[in-house]
Amino acid sequence: MKAFLILEDGHVFTGTAIGADKEVISEIVFNTSMTGYLEVLTDPSYAGQAVVMTYPLIGNYGICYEDMESKKPWPDGYIVRELSRIPSNFRSEDTIQHFLEQNDIPGIAGIDTRALTKILREKGTMNGMITRNENYDLDEAIRRMKQYTPTGVVMKTTCKEKLILPGEGYKVALMDLGAKRNIAKSLNDRGCEVTIYPADTKAEEIIAANPDGIMLSNGPGDPKECTEIIQEIKKLYETDIPIFAICLGHQLMALANGCDTHKMKYGHRGGNHPVKDLKTGKVYISSQNHGYVVDTDGLDPEIAVPAFVNVNDGTNEGLAYTGKNIFTVQFHPEACPGPQDSAYLFDRFIQMMEEK
Repeated sequence: MKAFLILEDGHVFTGTAIGADKEVISEIVFNTSMTGYLEVLTDPSYAGQAVVMTYPLIGNYGICYEDMESKKPWPDGYIVRELSRIPSNFRSEDTIQHFLEQNDIPGIAGIDTRALTKILREKGTMNGMITRNENYDLDEAIRRMKQYTPTGVVMKTTCKEKLILPGEGYKVALMDLGAKRNIAKSLNDRGCEVTIYPADTKAEEIIAANPDGIMLSNGPGDPKECTEIIQEIKKLYETDIPIFAICLGHQLMALANGCDTHKMKYGHRGGNHPVKDLKTGKVYISSQNHGYVVDTDGLDPEIAVPAFVNVNDGTNEGLAYTGKNIFTVQFHPEACPGPQDSAYLFDRFIQMMEEK
């Protein structure tokens, strides 16, 4: 069956329908990862977005439910060049086609994803529509797309109640802003007892639990929308508890301390982004998934200093907070399937708790 991807600038791609039989309008973003399509699909940071995979063949090793980064997939839609319908992998439990259908995610295959990605790079991230309706009204579709904005996605993806992962080591409070499962696992594997809190938890409850450290997770959407969460993070900042923040958590900590953020032209999404540690001069390959970035032009060095920078475009990739046991990064040190270059940051967090 035919399907159509319509962009808000008027471009139309015709391909084959995959996944659920449903029309959707969403923000169209691209991911450059060569593997890990299940981890991409189950990353809550994609809530409110439809994902274009730039790698041409997707689904060839099937679906292994053990590799999911959360309880369900989050993108509104899925866009690929070729979808493998017969996976070959001894761990495979399902096909990606069935997985998309079961989770009510529509998609389109058979389009020129290279041309689509080039449009998004040149013109910037834009909204789009995936539809099977051959009689679509282009002007009406564009009008509807221009009105779309993803909102409330953090509260949509966060856990609904507190969860504890037992451990014999340090007690870590993990604020779930749309967390990938491997963040808690990375701490748990290092012996930590991890208590996962919903995103709307008050700072007083977390502080009262007397954790050895606090973790702020990744998550979806515009960080400036999270006004109430930012107020709670400011209270956490004012304690002397060691804090480590990733992705959205990094942005919210910056906003809580007077910094600004802005939307990037097309963001960083993939498993091949080089970041430089400004303290050591070493460069690490990182996994990233974000469309917003912290501005450091007016950064007060008495509050924080840049700790990491993106080697490709010079944007900020991390901050170290002056006089505080707080460091934050924009990339994902817990990355699965990889790369694992920056996993040592969890060890740095453990060391901070030891010293405290």
